[in-house]
Amino acid sequence: MFEKEKISLRQFKILVLLFSLGSTILIVPSVLTAFARQDGWLSAALGITIGGGVIGLYVTLGNRYPNHSLMAYSELILGKWLGKVISILFYLFFLIIASLVLRNVGDFITTIIMPETPIQVIHFVFLLIIMLGAVLGLEVIARAGEIFLPWVLLFIGVLIGFLIPQIKIERLPPIFEASTKAIIHGSLSVLSIPYLEMVVFLMVYPTIHTNLKKGKGFIQAGFMGGVVIFTITILCIVVLGWDFTSRHTFPSYTLAKKIHLGGFIQRIEVLVAIIWFVTIYFKLVICFYSSLVGLQQIFNLRTYRPFVVPSALMLFTLAFLVYPNIIYFRDFASNIWPPFALTIGLFLPLGLLIVSYFRPVGRSNK
Repeated sequence: MFEKEKISLRQFKILVLLFSLGSTILIVPSVLTAFARQDGWLSAALGITIGGGVIGLYVTLGNRYPNHSLMAYSELILGKWLGKVISILFYLFFLIIASLVLRNVGDFITTIIMPETPIQVIHFVFLLIIMLGAVLGLEVIARAGEIFLPWVLLFIGVLIGFLIPQIKIERLPPIFEASTKAIIHGSLSVLSIPYLEMVVFLMVYPTIHTNLKKGKGFIQAGFMGGVVIFTITILCIVVLGWDFTSRHTFPSYTLAKKIHLGGFIQRIEVLVAIIWFVTIYFKLVICFYSSLVGLQQIFNLRTYRPFVVPSALMLFTLAFLVYPNIIYFRDFASNIWPPFALTIGLFLPLGLLIVSYFRPVGRSNK
């Protein structure tokens, strides 16, 4: 099924980097500081470190079955029926991630940019370009990532550079004032968003046209995304203060509003909006594409395209059911999503890896 869909290792790394930023840079700093206060950067560092280990798990599992996707070798490892059940769980996980991301888009636009616009309209318009990306396929998505990544990095660099005069380093200490429990609890937010969600890339992993260093590339891209997340988190703390950051759902957007240089460089928070829209598009389209490929494999079909419109309609509906309102989302992201993501994103792949050592892999790699 992957014979026609091939991407380079560089393109794969770009997709991982864009995915890792996605909704993370806008939402996670608020959750981190809500738990760990000014030690939120420590929670970020811990979560990113553990996240590297999680990616290492995915690499190990993917390298054992380099020519098969996650759902394909779930059946090879566990047998047809139990493997189908696990595949369905992964499919639902991908679909739920996509619905959460779509809801994030609607909440952000209707809260910050266009409060008079019905959220249904926002979801519908965004879904149209997601469907277009899925229909065009992974190769086109990857090439689009190559085009947009330099602009994303440029805008991030401009944002960081302009914020340097606003930094108040005295907002950082005292270090380790938060309890160890609070720091660990906070780290779960950045671990679950985005690292445990990166299990979705095990659907894309076999499309890389070379097996040389692709595991190393996966880890490198995840680390690069973590560096950006860490930087944005620490900037929120030293520019806005942990208390302000913890109270706002989208603190990094507010962060950009603090930029005032010479009385004429201001109101450039549009840069954050552009960064977020681009990265969240790639996160959503990758999850949607992977869910479609998952359905194709579950039903053993030649193509996933007949599922595009029904899946989009399902996604449109789920976006209103995942959580009732933006106020509830804070509690959802900090207390409900981490254990759910740990179950699907860590324990299931770990279980597959352990069982795979008791099953022969020679034939499955041919």
